[in-house]
Amino acid sequence: MDGRVAEEVRHFLTDFLERRRRDCADMDAEFTETVVDRLTRFTLDGGKRLRPLFAWWGWRAAGGADQGPAAGAMLRAAAALELIQTCALVHDDVMDGSALRRGNPAVHVLFGAVHRDGGWFGDPERYGTALAMLTGDLSLAWADDMLEEAGLSPAARTRARGPWRAMRTEMMAGQFLDIHGQARRDDSEITALRADRLKTAAYSVERPLQFGAVIAGAGEGVVAALRGYGEDIGIAFQLRDDLLGVFGAPEATGKPVGDDLREGKRTLLLAIGMRRARERGDAAALAELSAAVGDPGLTGADIETTRALLDRLGARQEVEERIRRLAEQGQQRLKQAPISEAAVRALRRLAVRATERDR
Repeated sequence: MDGRVAEEVRHFLTDFLERRRRDCADMDAEFTETVVDRLTRFTLDGGKRLRPLFAWWGWRAAGGADQGPAAGAMLRAAAALELIQTCALVHDDVMDGSALRRGNPAVHVLFGAVHRDGGWFGDPERYGTALAMLTGDLSLAWADDMLEEAGLSPAARTRARGPWRAMRTEMMAGQFLDIHGQARRDDSEITALRADRLKTAAYSVERPLQFGAVIAGAGEGVVAALRGYGEDIGIAFQLRDDLLGVFGAPEATGKPVGDDLREGKRTLLLAIGMRRARERGDAAALAELSAAVGDPGLTGADIETTRALLDRLGARQEVEERIRRLAEQGQQRLKQAPISEAAVRALRRLAVRATERDR
């Protein structure tokens, strides 16, 4: 079932983007071939499609049909979530200065290379950044268009607007906390969890579930149960990302090992490591962690040393335990949820996929 949903989401995205390409070709060929084609390739090539899947199972949990015109409209609306994701990833790579995404050069890097290879006037990096920001902005605008054109009934479209609006704003608030925390070198666990809740849990799991459920006309009990499950699984999803950012294999994650450390990400993993160093009175470990985080010159050996330190302090094990507890808590919420057994099984499967992964 999940494979079928992912295929249909890709089909609807392809159809929408092809129509938009035809519209843009009448405006300007270079804009179309440069920005629109890059946006299309990025959106269609890769990605786990988790957000549309959570939206679909929110719909099914609330009694939405598996087939027919209403189901098709729901899948088109769910596919629009992938355009928000394109915006988020393209902009995130610019803000973090990340060179790679999904094992390939990031969008701003690709645009910069086009400028450099062409021997054009000006700074290639600035050009690449500017075009990447345009690409992300365009994708966010088109997400709204795709939702509007999905074919939802007027009542369903009205119900969808609440979680849709909240999702976009929460994503940006979470990104702010991420950037702000790096700038202030904030190692508070509370701040890290707040950023995780807004940037990932709400945007990736909780709101997509709510989005699908309210489109189906779910009552408050169903929505509350799904949102509770979504918050738990969404935070666990981000904590897994935090671990992969430091301990993951580059061939699986598609990003250089230790990138989160070089970029100065103030993750819960780091906050726990610092708290544990303080609790032990280990000033040397605290100084070593503080010096490593945000140092763009970290070598492979430096990364290995920091990883070993986080392991020695027990930070990695504590994050793994939190992931396990959150996943169990989220699954427990499903037992009390007034939803079908098929939806419970699907959401359990998605919880495992979101929290027990290597990329």
